Amino acid sequence: MAVLGAHISISGGVENAPERGRKLTCDCIQIFSKNQMQWSMKPLMIDECDRFKENCKKFKMIEAVIHDSYLINLGSPDKALLKKSREGFLEEMVRARRLGVEKLIFHPGSHKGSGEQVGLKRIAESLDWTRKEFGGGEVHQILEITAGAGNLLGSSFEQITKIIDFMEDQKSVGVCLDTCHSYASGYDIKTKEGYEQTMNAFDDLLGIGYLKAIHLNDSKGMLGSNLDRHEQIGKGYLGLEGFRNLLNDDRLEKIPMILETPAGDKMYKKELKILRSMIKK
Repeated sequence: MAVLGAHISISGGVENAPERGRKLTCDCIQIFSKNQMQWSMKPLMIDECDRFKENCKKFKMIEAVIHDSYLINLGSPDKALLKKSREGFLEEMVRARRLGVEKLIFHPGSHKGSGEQVGLKRIAESLDWTRKEFGGGEVHQILEITAGAGNLLGSSFEQITKIIDFMEDQKSVGVCLDTCHSYASGYDIKTKEGYEQTMNAFDDLLGIGYLKAIHLNDSKGMLGSNLDRHEQIGKGYLGLEGFRNLLNDDRLEKIPMILETPAGDKMYKKELKILRSMIKK
C-alpha cells in the first residue's frame, strides 16, 4: 500500500506537525525545520525534538522528511553565497538528525551562468563537504528533480546521475521524484507507456534503489514546458491518470509520497482520499 502524506506547517512548534498530519489522514509528513525564506534559524531545543519524535509515534507517522531552505544554492559560482549555502545545508542536516529524520530533500541548485558541468560538479563538491563536516550517514541527502527553467540544474536523470557520479560518498544520497517538475521537464508520466519508459530510464541510469521520496503535484504547465507551477490533483495537465501509474507501482509502495499542492491544508484531506481511491485493492 502506498505511503501517502503532505507538506505540513510547523506553526506553533515543530512538534505540532505530526498531529496536524494525522488530522489530515497522512501516513507520512514533510516539514521545513525552520522558516524556508530566511537564513537565520532558531535553535531546536532538546525537549521540542523529543516531543516531535514522540508525536510521530503517537500519531502513527510511518515517516517524516524535511525539505531544506529555498535560499540555499549548492551550485552557486558566488563564493560568499556558496559558503553560506553549504553552512546552511549543514545546519539543515544537523537539525534533521536532532529530529530523528533520515531524509533531507533539496533542490540541487543553479549554475547562475557558469555552465552546466561546472555547476553539477560544484553541487557534488558541496554535498561531499557537508557530509565530511556532518559525519556519519544518519541523514540522507535527497536530490529533488527540478522543472529545468533557466539555469536550474537537476531537471534530468542524466544530470542527477552526473552529480552522484562526481561525489566521493554515494552511499547516503538519494532522489526525490516530483511529478510536476518531472512532467514539466519532459518526462511523460501521464500515459502508461510514458510512465514505464520514464521509470525504466530512471532504473537504467540510477537504479530504482536511489528513489527515496516522491512529491505528488499536478502541473499547470504542459509536458516539457519547464514551468514549475503546482496544481491541485486532477486539475492540471497530468490529470488523474499520471498518479494512478505511481500509486499502483509495487516498486514504490514503501516510498513516502507527499502532496505539495497549492491549497495546502484546505484540500489535502480531499486529495488524499482521491489518491487512495485510485489504488487497486
